[in-house]
Amino acid sequence: MMRELIWSEMTDADKAWVYQRGTAAESADELRPAIRDLVEDVRQRGDAALLEALKKFDNVDIEADGIAVSPDEFAQAVASIDADLHKAIRQMIANIRAFNEALLERRQDWTAEIAPGHTIGEKIGPVADAALFCPSGKASYPSVLAQVATPGVVAGVAELSVIVPPVPGGSGEVDAAVLVVAHELGLDRVFRVNGPAGVAAAAFGTDTIPAHSMIIGPGSPPVALAQLEVRAYGVDTVVLGPTESMVVADSSADPKLLAADLLNEAEHGTDSTVVLVTPDQGVIDAAAAEIERQAADLPSARKEAVESALGVNGGAILTSSIDEAVDVANWFAAEHCQLAVTDPWAVAAGVRHAGELLLGQNAPFSVGNFTLGGPAALPTGGFANRAGGITVEKFLKAGAIGHLTADALRAVADSTIALSDHEGFDAHGNAIRVRDL
Repeated sequence: MMRELIWSEMTDADKAWVYQRGTAAESADELRPAIRDLVEDVRQRGDAALLEALKKFDNVDIEADGIAVSPDEFAQAVASIDADLHKAIRQMIANIRAFNEALLERRQDWTAEIAPGHTIGEKIGPVADAALFCPSGKASYPSVLAQVATPGVVAGVAELSVIVPPVPGGSGEVDAAVLVVAHELGLDRVFRVNGPAGVAAAAFGTDTIPAHSMIIGPGSPPVALAQLEVRAYGVDTVVLGPTESMVVADSSADPKLLAADLLNEAEHGTDSTVVLVTPDQGVIDAAAAEIERQAADLPSARKEAVESALGVNGGAILTSSIDEAVDVANWFAAEHCQLAVTDPWAVAAGVRHAGELLLGQNAPFSVGNFTLGGPAALPTGGFANRAGGITVEKFLKAGAIGHLTADALRAVADSTIALSDHEGFDAHGNAIRVRDL
């Protein structure tokens, strides 16, 4: 169920397969033309194309006036969910809110005088609007909406909309737990749409769905490809692909917990990638045995996902040392990375590229996904080497501030003129000269 690799013996092709997250890149190439056509269809025909996509891909047949979720549906959702689940949703949102409020306190307007009378700074404020994509269909993902929506609410974004596919084959119902998250956050603009078509609708606008300048939220490869397509039209999108995780372990790791955490991530889907990296063959052997034992109790669909995530896309990589394991972690730049080692804080100092670092086996992926409070909507596909997760900062923009006294302007006048003349902008230099400094 978990394939085994040796880092020093892996070929370039082996490494490329793991780095590209196995089958994910191949499926994207096959899907791209169809997604491009779907996006263009929505751009041209709006709601009509949305309704056709819902019927074709989700087996849901509704009228245009049913695209927006009604107030009665919100009320029914709140009344229908289990009390313990409602309590859990509130705790999840509270922890995410606390993380982002603490972050917002550190991201405020600022100024600094870098020379006498020469002041620079930034004015921080929320973006104008954003569409929040929440995956659905195969499962219920209220945690995803909480992760991408709470930072936007904390930032104070004035216009927030939720794009969510309805339950496939139903009459258009949207997952009740997702609606409860929206209700708890005060979000009343929720639209039931096919995933990729909904991304296009949020980008271009239709008679029902307003256009947005930003779209955020993880999804399937078709959804990610749709987000890439609408970028060409000036829409800011954060493309978050299928789940990927890495565990760096040493001989101190409990194999029972190790297996449970690897399965935690591997069950997401056949397009997920899960990798165990360790210098200890005994850890691999013990974890593999535990994975076989624990996976036996999983439903067949989850077991299939595990076999793909650990047996095809990912697996166990044996390294020569823990330092080399850290090198592999930095090379892979995982969305989620757990350090199941004796001293996780010491090892963490060497991990430079990971969307999320979970230190020790008391910080399982499931807590990171749901109730830790930190971001769980994180960069995938190696983008963790250049980007971070979705936090309040993604919903903020900074406008630069500048102020000069007359003396401060004189101090930079000659340099401004010299640069203006060099670049051939006469009016730039004249703007200084006419001031008779």
